[in-house]
Amino acid sequence: MSKIMIQGTASSVGKSLITAALCRIFKQDGYSVCPYKSQNMSLNSYITLDGKEMGRAQVLQAYAAGLEPEAFMNPILLKPTSDMKCQIILNGKVYDNKTAQEYTDIKETFQEMLKNDFEKIEKNFDIVVMEGAGSPAEINLRSHDIVNMGMAELVDAPVLLVGDIDKGGVFAALAGTLLLLTPEERDRVKGTIINKFRGDINLLSPGLDMLYDIIKKPCLGVVPYFNLLLEDEDGAVAEIKKNKTAPIDAAVVMLPHISNFTDVDALKCEKDVSVRFITSREEFGEPDLLIIPGSKNTIDDLVTIRKAGLEKRIIDYSRKGILLGICGGYQMLGQRIKDPYHVETDKGEVEGMGLLPITTELETEKTMTRVKAVLNFNGVKGQVYGYEIHMGKSSSESVKPLATIVEKNGENVSEAEGAVNEKGNVIGTYIHGILDSPNLRNMLLNKIRKQKGMALEISPVYETVRDRELDKLADIVRESLDIKSIYAFMGIKR
Repeated sequence: MSKIMIQGTASSVGKSLITAALCRIFKQDGYSVCPYKSQNMSLNSYITLDGKEMGRAQVLQAYAAGLEPEAFMNPILLKPTSDMKCQIILNGKVYDNKTAQEYTDIKETFQEMLKNDFEKIEKNFDIVVMEGAGSPAEINLRSHDIVNMGMAELVDAPVLLVGDIDKGGVFAALAGTLLLLTPEERDRVKGTIINKFRGDINLLSPGLDMLYDIIKKPCLGVVPYFNLLLEDEDGAVAEIKKNKTAPIDAAVVMLPHISNFTDVDALKCEKDVSVRFITSREEFGEPDLLIIPGSKNTIDDLVTIRKAGLEKRIIDYSRKGILLGICGGYQMLGQRIKDPYHVETDKGEVEGMGLLPITTELETEKTMTRVKAVLNFNGVKGQVYGYEIHMGKSSSESVKPLATIVEKNGENVSEAEGAVNEKGNVIGTYIHGILDSPNLRNMLLNKIRKQKGMALEISPVYETVRDRELDKLADIVRESLDIKSIYAFMGIKR
């Protein structure tokens, strides 16, 4: 079994997509491939078929490799709940809530587990493409590292170092990162990759020669800047778009603890829809569709947007526009949110926006399920699918459900899901990814198109678009990198 590890000079330099590209390239070349990230910090997560939680970046990489996502691809997921504390997901299940120092104190106890589990993965695949986190040059974290050089050393993986030229200072970033590594760590780095390049490659070439003279590591290629319909990287929305660029304006409330913002990615597949993020009353504008997404701290986020005056704009908008709340956003639309066990905050309970007749109580047990449901909304009877990740339950005696769940984690059920107001324009759901399936998306957008006098459209299947875009990504990266040398670093002759 062979392996390669992608590390970066910083967060958001493109490690996740380079890893996904290599997964797809190796798959195209006939190898069985598995993505792997030992520790991921992200509020973008996903539920596997067996009801386990993992980071979304490894989900995309799994699809690139032609695999169903599984939690062993991301054994440790950290979900920040505040600036100093996070929820630890271990092998897909909630392990504990810890401060940064408390987690640092126990990290080394996971090393043996990571090593043993990785050895099992090696036996089942030809190639494992590993991804680091942040930068390996965080010298204050070296002694406890289990995700960058610490993990590479644990399993003896060669490393490629990625730098982002679009940020500026890429030569300094690459040289500086290598300078801060130990001699043994530098030996593990086999080459560099420059990512997100715009301009004339001939003007860059002299710099590549000078960089080699300094670091004695070959540049394995320069990847151009590109725009593909693929998920943003897992840490945060890298580029928050705030302007309308298409006839249909979909606005997303950028919550302080926003989670699963990938729920809106399917809208980007629609040729007449633009997605923008709003953080203030001034940015609100006149959207055709308003989405309140998930949150890792629903109560604090509701209080924050209330203080900022955004809540009043949302309530005013709900009288005429189409409003969709997903998970935490759904909870905010209700009458009250109660937190008797102080799962999120010490506030106890807060009043909701009062737009849906539900009351939510946060619980200590997390719901993690993959679901299929049948819409019962505005005459639409199509199926939708997705997953639930939430700490609360919402109840009502008079709610009009959005759908009926017919399958949970592979078992047949019949349960009411979500809520819709009497006018049918305020919608709440716990189903993440509900817009990936075309039925609800198509119904909402065609309603808007009809109101605006636009031609009706048939929404594309998001999974088909994603697979096509992954092939495009692989083509771009294959053309840009010295793939033959990468194979050689892994001990594979081609």
